[in-house]
Amino acid sequence: VQLQASGGGLAQPGDSLRLSCASSGSIFDINAMSWHRQAPGKQREEVALVAPNGFKRYAASVLGRFYVSRNNEKNSIDLQMTSLKPEDTGVYYCSAEVGASGSVVWGQGTQVTVSS
Repeated sequence: VQLQASGGGLAQPGDSLRLSCASSGSIFDINAMSWHRQAPGKQREEVALVAPNGFKRYAASVLGRFYVSRNNEKNSIDLQMTSLKPEDTGVYYCSAEVGASGSVVWGQGTQVTVSS
């Protein structure tokens, strides 16, 4: 399984951005998919997760502002980010749990910068 993220960029506070993550390879072995971010000098943190059955989980810091969606046929996920804040700045990574072992595959990061 390979993951390809896209959609990052520069935004002003209050703006919206949409990130997309496409998968390829053995996509039918994919279980939960998620978005993580890593701010400068900080640990990587989970932002949003969506399971194949539609269950979703969000970090408290983005609840009500970020929305994750999934296309189960394509095993792709999007992250709609609204009301962006400077503290949302970071490199965003998509990931997927694969197979019975649940091993994690990471996509390359995409930079999101929120600044006035």
